[in-house]
Amino acid sequence: MNAGPGRAEEGSASHSLSQDIFSKLREDILTERLKPGEKLTEQRVCETYNVSRTPVREALKQLAAEGLLVTPPNRGAFVSGLSRGDMEDIFILREIYELQAVRWAIARITDGGLAELDEIWEFMEFYTKRRDTKKMTEINTNFHQLIYAASECRMLRHILSSYQIYIRYSRQTKPYSEAELPAIFAEHKRIFDAFHAADAEAGVRAMRAHIAGSRARALGDAARIQGP
Repeated sequence: MNAGPGRAEEGSASHSLSQDIFSKLREDILTERLKPGEKLTEQRVCETYNVSRTPVREALKQLAAEGLLVTPPNRGAFVSGLSRGDMEDIFILREIYELQAVRWAIARITDGGLAELDEIWEFMEFYTKRRDTKKMTEINTNFHQLIYAASECRMLRHILSSYQIYIRYSRQTKPYSEAELPAIFAEHKRIFDAFHAADAEAGVRAMRAHIAGSRARALGDAARIQGP
């Protein structure tokens, strides 16, 4: 027996709401507005967002599946967040996946994709000259998202988009500074040039150097930056 349209729409709305709550709670955990060790109950979330328990329960399950909550038996849910070690692991995994993404993207990108890359690049050049760190953070995300899309691998795109969120919002990482913008621009320029040269191996070398630079900047350490 098929569910009526009203039931289907209700289920879709509930799923959308649970995803919205999940996204908001994830950002609060990564930025430590919700502190590690803090208890998070269904009732508390329901009252905060004025919603029923069903979407909240689904959001909490998803957070637990991603390791951002721990749920000891009969004790509720507690914020675990991400440690510096977690972030270091994310950068290692990001390199593995993103090198494959750029290799496939250079081989598979369409003329329309290249035109979109050119447009993003113009914005990157403009906001680097203006030393606008906020806009550069946004444009950097767009640059990498285009690579993920051009790879034509749905699962790879999903994994790398999640890593971008963790890196962008985690309190374990630090935001761009104006002094870092020229180096960030130069790293992306080598990736950009590899796309226009249709040189996948040059793209892999440039991406490896960029991720090493990103790790050093984000974690504030002296990680070795390899040249292309």
